[in-house]
Amino acid sequence: MSTETLTPSIVTGHYGFADVHLHPDSNHKLLLATKAFQPGDVISKFSASEVHEVPSRYTVQVNEQEHIILHPEFLQYINHSCNPNAFFNTSTMELEALQPIAAGDEFTFFYPSTEWFMADPFACHCGEVNCIGVIKGAKELSKDLLKHYRLTAFIESKVNEIND
Repeated sequence: MSTETLTPSIVTGHYGFADVHLHPDSNHKLLLATKAFQPGDVISKFSASEVHEVPSRYTVQVNEQEHIILHPEFLQYINHSCNPNAFFNTSTMELEALQPIAAGDEFTFFYPSTEWFMADPFACHCGEVNCIGVIKGAKELSKDLLKHYRLTAFIESKVNEIND
């Protein structure tokens, strides 16, 4: 989602490398960078504040049975994009930059990169040229589509189990 097209937002939290913004019209939160990152940079370490057996709209899938609530909590405001600039590496428990990120850019990730099955699929409005339309778990997307994205080791293993 391009920050140029968004209505002015209110900063609701400062977290060193990022600020949480709230859009007063929609009550929608997002995480904006306060400093620049290059591809491969570790943006932040993360861990689990809670572990659940089933996915929810607030969890990141680590393996077949573990879906975590992120710690630090503000990372939950990283929204989806079909052209993501960040990646939740659940093997190293690090948020990594996939492309250059400038101060003021919104952090985004490709939800199916961590989710085999999504509790709440939704219509995507990221506005990217490569937008896939409806965001569902990787299980429901083609191998051909998924090969264009960096996937967690768990999702990669599940994709490799599929016979085309």
